[in-house]
Amino acid sequence: MSPALQALMEGCRYPGKGSLKGGVMLEPFVHQVGGHSCVLRFGEQTICKPLIPREHQFYKSLPPEIRRFTPQYKGVVSVSFEEDEEGNLCLIAYPLHSDPSDIENKEPLTDGEPKNKLLKWGKKKPSTLLENERSRQSRKDEKGKSNREDKAEVLYYSLEKGNVVPQIKHNPWSLQCHQQHLQRMKENSKHRNQHKFILLENLTWRYRVPCVLDLKMGTRQHGDDASEEKKANQIRKCQQSTSSSIGVRLCGMQVYHSVTGQLIFMNKYHGRKLSLAGFKEALCQFFSDGRVLRRELLTPVLQRLKEMRSVLEACESYRFFSSSLLIIYDGAPPPAPARPRSSRGGEEEDEEDDEDEDDEEEGAYGGRSQSRDSGSGSPLVDVRMIDFAHTTCRDYGEDGVVHEGGDSGYIFGLQNLISILSQLEEHSND
Repeated sequence: MSPALQALMEGCRYPGKGSLKGGVMLEPFVHQVGGHSCVLRFGEQTICKPLIPREHQFYKSLPPEIRRFTPQYKGVVSVSFEEDEEGNLCLIAYPLHSDPSDIENKEPLTDGEPKNKLLKWGKKKPSTLLENERSRQSRKDEKGKSNREDKAEVLYYSLEKGNVVPQIKHNPWSLQCHQQHLQRMKENSKHRNQHKFILLENLTWRYRVPCVLDLKMGTRQHGDDASEEKKANQIRKCQQSTSSSIGVRLCGMQVYHSVTGQLIFMNKYHGRKLSLAGFKEALCQFFSDGRVLRRELLTPVLQRLKEMRSVLEACESYRFFSSSLLIIYDGAPPPAPARPRSSRGGEEEDEEDDEDEDDEEEGAYGGRSQSRDSGSGSPLVDVRMIDFAHTTCRDYGEDGVVHEGGDSGYIFGLQNLISILSQLEEHSND
């Protein structure tokens, strides 16, 4: 185990007893807006996801010019299901001590995802207490509401203005990803209880109210090793969405409009149905405060996208099939201007309470916020590439297909995204 990973484990250590002592208890990562893989929260600044050999290879070997556009790779852990003293099933991560050559999860699915995914936890045994009719009806109503939310492609919530952080809802898509795999977890945990996960930087940890946009990039989504059925399915999705026409489609979104107090979630099924006009409208929603388009967000995003385009144009033989682009910013209202301090007898009042005025505020789900860049006063915006389960390049010696030049489909999507956001920026000045 590397010193960096050892320090990370120490910082997140789970204070359990017996077999649970020394590991890190994992929690659902509630800001997952797209994808279908199980993403878990390892610590405030770290998430983890099932290890896929190709993606793991990418993170370990990616060139420095691409590295600054991806989440930081932090290592590999072994994850297992364990029972605590109260009979709850917990997901616990431990340092990896197995042979490094045997690092991948076995039994992959046809699309490269590991077959055994770890998802959520709860009581190992259901309570035997009898419930009265009112309790049963209440649970039925809650279940019905949950089912409706799971099926809804767009959800709107109204939050009371003021301290919005405690009111933030869990992203329905992230919870659905866990629930969908619960049965698979139960079926496979009896046969194998050791799973390899990679640790990655949590890109949302700085924000009080993370606004996240997941864009599926490129005109082609299937990998070179895809089955004919998978290939046909992915081609159909591209043809029926904006992927084929502009090289990018919406894969998930959560945004908070501070002016109206509205929290909006969109999932990938809605994104596939969007026309070009609908896609542009969704971008307007994402970069809006509920009343006007936030031009100050567009400028740094455009700069980042143009830098990324230049780098990818020079990346020989890389193909980022089915990769996504994340755009993240803080939707929390900007802090109120500091009030001038009162003075007594011409002398400034020295108040200890004001010393921590600029300290970071606690964000949603225990995160921390640095919602404004202290140097320039501009909003903190992040743009990163994620999901590399189907990435390939010349250096992957086992691949049967070697591509020439840059990833024209991804670059095509970047160029169109830059053009659309540039138009929005121009119109915001009108």
